[in-house]
Amino acid sequence: MGGSLTSNKGPEMKLGFVSAILPDLNLDQTLAFAAEQGFTTVEAMCWPVGAAERRYAGVTHVDVTDFSAKEAEKIKALTAKHGVSLSALGYYPNPLCADEKEAGVYIAHLKKVISASGTLGLNLVNTFIGRDHTRSLADNWSVFDERWPEIVRHAESCGVKIAIENCPMLFSKDEWPGGKNMAISPKIWREMFSRISSSSFGLNYDPSHLVWQFMDPVKPIEEFRERIFHVHAKDLKIWKSRLDDAGILDFGWNSPKLPGLGDVNWPDFFAALTHIRYRGPVCIEVEDAAYESTLEDRKRALAQSKRFLQNYL
Repeated sequence: MGGSLTSNKGPEMKLGFVSAILPDLNLDQTLAFAAEQGFTTVEAMCWPVGAAERRYAGVTHVDVTDFSAKEAEKIKALTAKHGVSLSALGYYPNPLCADEKEAGVYIAHLKKVISASGTLGLNLVNTFIGRDHTRSLADNWSVFDERWPEIVRHAESCGVKIAIENCPMLFSKDEWPGGKNMAISPKIWREMFSRISSSSFGLNYDPSHLVWQFMDPVKPIEEFRERIFHVHAKDLKIWKSRLDDAGILDFGWNSPKLPGLGDVNWPDFFAALTHIRYRGPVCIEVEDAAYESTLEDRKRALAQSKRFLQNYL
């Protein structure tokens, strides 16, 4: 990779991680750790500076508040120093939330992240579509049509692609009953891309979110091969005894796990990615509560995940 800032093009997949799991470290330290462990890329979190509003949110490794060409040069110098690229800038709010003022704040910051990505020459931003979790999917499409075309037009004007993660965001009571991200299934992706056909609008594909919906995480890869801009490597364990006891409408019967510790069929997953000749980033996303107690535990989680996944790249 040398000192290249971007990593979404090249002869092979690039293994990295999502920086949200290292809030204790600044960008320089995060890239140094990545280089030390043999990672080639990092997805850098770009939340507004301040307190986290939920778990794994609120981490700022690139502050886009007043992002300038000078700031971009500093970041490029860091990636060159460590020989680790940035795979994307990441910011995961809820642009479709019911409160229009709140949504406006999220959208304004998302546009800043998009602009910063363009200034960096990175040209990829990972995010959520969002959802009003109190309304049906059908009722959310009108809000999608109001808010998202303009966001995508802004991305196009900056030469930036937007990769939507397929996480349902249904993990707690305040996200019940619909979850806070509607881009959860192939059926919905088709509708999204029908309504916004831009080649700048695609997916940040995470197989674990399909597993816990009892969906095949491999089958959609062929159909959406042109829309997969970025991949998250996270596993998920379904605890059958808890599921049998509580049912799917309760919480606690599934857990995010490190790759290899859950129910994702990784050989089949990577076989499908190689079959479509995917050459983008594969970034480990650590959300395994068993590895969160200390910074050393979280570093160990990334190293352990790398040892498992490098067999497939």
